[in-house]
Order: sequence, then structure tokens, then C-alpha cells
Amino acid sequence: MSKNRRCVDSSRQPPTSIAGALLPNRREFIRMAGSGLFLRAGSHLGLAQLSTPSASKSATRALGSPLGYSLQDVAREAHLDFLQVCGGDTSKKYILETTGSGVAFIDYDNDGWLDIFLVNGSSFELSASQDQPTNKLFHNNRDGTFTDVTTKAGLTRSGWGQGVCVGDYDNDGFDDIFVTYWGEDVLYHNNGDGTFTEVGRKAKVAGEPGRWSTGCAFLDYDRDGKLDLFVTHYVNFSLQNALDPGTNPYCMFRGLAVNCGPRGLIGETSTLYHNNGDGTFTDVSAQAGILKQSGFYGLGVLVADFDNDGWPDIYMASDTTPALLFMNNHDGTFREEGLLRGVGFSENGMTQAGMGVTAADYDHDGWLDIVKTNFSDEGVDLFHNDGDATFTNVTGAAGLGRETHFVCWGCGFFDPDNDGFVDLLYVSGHVYPELERIHADTTYREPRVLYRNLGNGQFEEVSQMAGAAITTPSTGRGCAFGDVNNDGCVDVVINNQNARPALLKVKQQNHNHWINIKLVGTKSNRSAIGARVKCVAGALVQIDEVRSGGSYISQNDLRIHFGLGEKATIDLLEIKWPSGAVDQLHNIAVDQFILVQEGGKLTTLRKAN
Repeated sequence: MSKNRRCVDSSRQPPTSIAGALLPNRREFIRMAGSGLFLRAGSHLGLAQLSTPSASKSATRALGSPLGYSLQDVAREAHLDFLQVCGGDTSKKYILETTGSGVAFIDYDNDGWLDIFLVNGSSFELSASQDQPTNKLFHNNRDGTFTDVTTKAGLTRSGWGQGVCVGDYDNDGFDDIFVTYWGEDVLYHNNGDGTFTEVGRKAKVAGEPGRWSTGCAFLDYDRDGKLDLFVTHYVNFSLQNALDPGTNPYCMFRGLAVNCGPRGLIGETSTLYHNNGDGTFTDVSAQAGILKQSGFYGLGVLVADFDNDGWPDIYMASDTTPALLFMNNHDGTFREEGLLRGVGFSENGMTQAGMGVTAADYDHDGWLDIVKTNFSDEGVDLFHNDGDATFTNVTGAAGLGRETHFVCWGCGFFDPDNDGFVDLLYVSGHVYPELERIHADTTYREPRVLYRNLGNGQFEEVSQMAGAAITTPSTGRGCAFGDVNNDGCVDVVINNQNARPALLKVKQQNHNHWINIKLVGTKSNRSAIGARVKCVAGALVQIDEVRSGGSYISQNDLRIHFGLGEKATIDLLEIKWPSGAVDQLHNIAVDQFILVQEGGKLTTLRKAN
């Protein structure tokens, strides 16, 4: 969230030369770098190719056509009684007060209905005698409402909460919750009876008391059947060394004295914990190669198999420093190749203030693509996967460069109209409430942004068509995606900074079909995190993965949802499990929730409500 940035125009052509020298394509860069021919570590080169993905699919939607669904914020009616606290609402003295918190969809009691866990922060203005804000767990009542079960569940903890991720780290059949903090991190073990026990220190994942953790994700990086844990860290921050607003050039924005950082503050590294299988973890960051990258301002983390080799890779959004892509070497180590593979910088070779991250195969070519959200005047990045995890920035060509004015945070690909082509939603909100004191074209509260996938490699911005649920200005930070009322439509929950949450309910207005899949590992980790699913319905072929973490320091539904358009039968579901096993299921009915256990056992859970 740095200040005084150069404006990035996403419609510009990517650079083709540096100092007059023609750049080779990115695969040639990787080959030459791997051979030690050139490319110094840390050099700031824009490696985006001129090519863009071919439009192999005909458009499924015409510009300006009806959405096929409606969106409504039903948080109040759902009884989500929660106020996220993160410092002051009219001014913020320290950068800690700007980042907000994440949110998770989790079915903590295995009843088949998504519950909601909202992370809370704190304020320096609160005295010890005042009630301290806590995280909240809301149980899904299955009737459109939720009940606050935080106290009963044992989750009443206060502090500067940041991110959240979910996974069954001990393979007992119940998903656990990890929460990051400015301070010690927290691991809540799910006891299976509606309660949790905090075991962070016991499990050796609490980290250092004064460290600032942000994004997190469970993953099985060595494919041993046990979930490991990756945690990003932001800046080295303490009240003892914090500067006052306006102290130096990094503490000014448009003539206003604002909180300082991240530039000028000490950057961080990330942490990789290996699951020992006995309820404890070991910090393997050094031996895994993660600590080779230091001095970064880590925020969102995205785990996915970008090169289709069956092993999870790790992408990290970084604020004002290059984004990082850790490629899995299959031997317990990683190599960082964000620059080489085209996802470290903007298309113009500039560092950006990365916040949120999400992945999907938006153009159905069999490779996962990446979206990263950024600070104002930077917009979002759409990195098209050209194969073998080499990427081209196609933001402008894909039509995603229209909105560049907002500070963008949580994001996600989802298919609200169930046409089989994933759309994109991201939430926004500035970091300087002081902007409300001046009349400027930049405001503190900002609208959300919704793009529709046209099915030909391009997107159309449809925020105005979606109405108030999208266009109402807010202070969005974390957001998560999941079918909260089991009606076959993916909904969105948003944790707004210093405000009430939003629950965007999607109501289908067409007759498109869908499928919702819960995976359960046996040899693989029980949560099936890292499993790759291919869904074939006629000529419509889609892929997705079970993923922990993502968005902006948040957690989506662990179930996989595919929109199917008019396809009335699924010809093939192919599941590649983290263990290496592959299951193939044929002739599956649509419009239902199914459970697939590793080994190919399919159980129908329910039809749509």
C-alpha cells in the first residue's frame, strides 16, 4: 500500500525490448536461466509476451445481455451480528490499522451447510477495561439465518487478527482453523463436538510473539498425506519504532499526512511448517528454500498446481515488492521463479502493491490462470497461463483494465450464472480515511467490481447491472466464496473494515445446471486439499482444485462447484488426488451435491433446495 506510485495503464503494450535489445520469449528465458546463461537475481524486467490466448471458444454471452441472476446483501437478515474493528475509522496512525481481516466459509460440524468464521482486529483507542472485539463463528441454521456460537465453540480470542485458512491437519474428519495475527498465530483444533481447542504453541505454529503474519494456506507440499502450512508475513512492525503520519515522504499521500509504510519499513520472509503427523509441525522454511527470498511485504497466498505436474506450487502477493512464485521441486524444496515466469511484476516491469490472489482456468485450456489485486492506479492483473506455468499479462486484452482507480483486496473467480465460464469479483476500499477531508477523485469507501466472462477470453464489467450489492461503496478486505444455502448458486461473504459484513446472496434467474462436489481423501489428506477435478459435459471441459487460503487472507468453501450451462449430464468427472491416485466417474446427474471418497465411491448428498 505504498504512496506516490506511478500510474500503471493496463492498456499499454508490454515492453518488447530493454535498452534496444529484443527480449526472448519466457520459455527461452527459463531455459537460459536454468542453464546459467544470464538473468541476475533481482533484476526488474518486464517479461510479458505480446501474444494473448486465442479465442477458441465462442462467446456465451453478448455484451449487455441480462446477467441470469440477481445479487442481494442479506447479512442483516441472516443475523450476522459482527463489527470488524481495525483501528480508527476517520484516521489511522499506523499501517497496522489499514489491512483489515479475512473471513472463512467452513462446515465445522459436517452437517453439509456452510458456517461463517469472521476474523476481528483491535484498536489502540480501546482501554483494558473495555470489551475487546473477538473473532466470531456463526452457525448456519439452514433457513437463511445464522446463530453466533463463538463462546460455545471456544473461539473468543481478541487481538489484531489478520487472516484465516482451513484444513483438517490431523485427518480426524473435522476441519481445523488457523488464524494469523500481529502477535502469536492461533491453531484451533476441531474437537468434532462443536467446540475447538487452541493448540498453536503445542503444535509449534504460533510463531514469534511480535511478528506480523498475514496470509496462510494448508497444503500437502510433499504429498505424504498430511497437511503442511504456509504463512506469509508483512512488515517488521512495533509501536516502539513506528513513525507518526507525515514523518517522511513515505507518510504522505496527495498532500495529506498519512500512516507510514510499507516502504521504509523492514520487509519479511515467509514460513513453511511441515506436519510431523503427531499433532506438531516443524519449521522447514530454510531447508525448503523459502528463506532465500527476504525483504518482501507478503499478503495474499495462493496454492495451486500451475505446471500440471501434480505437485502444489505457491504464489504470494507482495505489497510494493515483486510477487513471488515458489515452484515445487518434488523433493521437499522450492525454487522461486516469479520473475522468470512472468508473474512478479506488472506488464510494464513495475513492482506493484499486491493484495489478493485467485486462480481459475477462465478460458478452458487446461491450465490455471492467476488474478492478483493491487493498489489504486494499478488495477488488477490477469496472468494467462501459457503452459508449463509460464504466464502472459493479458489484463488489457481481456477487458479487465477498465477499473484502475480502486484499492483492491479480496477476489475470486466464481460462476454466478452457472454458464460454465467463471466470472470475477473483487472488493475495494482505500487505506486512508483522511481522504474524506478533501474533495478528491479518490474516496475511502469504494464499490466492489464484477466482471462477466464472455466465453471468448474476454470479460465485461457488469457492476452497474448487478446493482447496489456491488455498487454501494464499502471498506472491503477479505472475501470468500461458497454456496451458503445449498441452492446451486455460489454466494459471497465479505469482511468490511470497521463495518458490518456483507453476505451477497446469488439467486439464479435462468435454467442453467450445475454440480457441487465434496471430496474426502483416504490415502491423501482428509480435506482433499490439492486434489484436481476435471469436469467434462459434452464439449464443455473445466478444471478446478480443492484449495486452502486464497482471495485476500481468506478461505473459500472447500467444495468444488461447476456451472454447466444447458448440459444435462456430466460425461466424466476425473479426480487426481494428491496421493497420485486417479478416479474416473461417468454419467453423473446434474443439479446435485455429491461426495466422492478417494477410491471412486460416490454418494449423493442432496438435490438443490
